[in-house]
Amino acid sequence: MQSFKEKVSFYLTAAVYLLFNLRPAADLTRTLQSTLWQILQTAPYVAGLTWFVIALLQYMADGEKVPWEHRFRLFFTIGILAGLVYAIIEYTGKGVGQ
Repeated sequence: MQSFKEKVSFYLTAAVYLLFNLRPAADLTRTLQSTLWQILQTAPYVAGLTWFVIALLQYMADGEKVPWEHRFRLFFTIGILAGLVYAIIEYTGKGVGQ
């Protein structure tokens, strides 16, 4: 990471990732457990899709490696989208069991 603006942008992306995967509950312990469970459920899919996107980008760039900051930024961005979709499904009651 080169500039202060890029560092701030990177950390904001990470914070928004956590925000979109936040699952509020009655108390702090339950909130942390639910949030961690949400991240653990979606992380394999997000990591797989991120790996695929990075492989595609490297192929299109004739094998030039994607820097680690960009890899994490892609992971966070895809995770934000996954958290949003999962939250919409959860809050509309479609994904909640009986």
